[in-house]
Amino acid sequence: MVSGAGFAAEGKTREFVKDSVITTKVKAEMAKEKPSTLVKVSVDTDKTGVVVLSGTAKTKADKERAESVARSVTGVTTVENNIEVKM
Repeated sequence: MVSGAGFAAEGKTREFVKDSVITTKVKAEMAKEKPSTLVKVSVDTDKTGVVVLSGTAKTKADKERAESVARSVTGVTTVENNIEVKM
């Protein structure tokens, strides 16, 4: 399950909520991937279109794929990939 709630200081939460449309689009695209590869990835988006990915992936390729998927979404300006690879 791809998740993301925008847990941050109050001001940051408002910024993430503002671009929840982009977050939803990124999550939808990731959901199309193999279910087992990106199940532990959280997605947050700030008001300028910066997407922050966090969580875990099984391989470096899965981590890179998550970033690629996020970059492909219209409205995304930058992707900060904080996903950790855990085997």
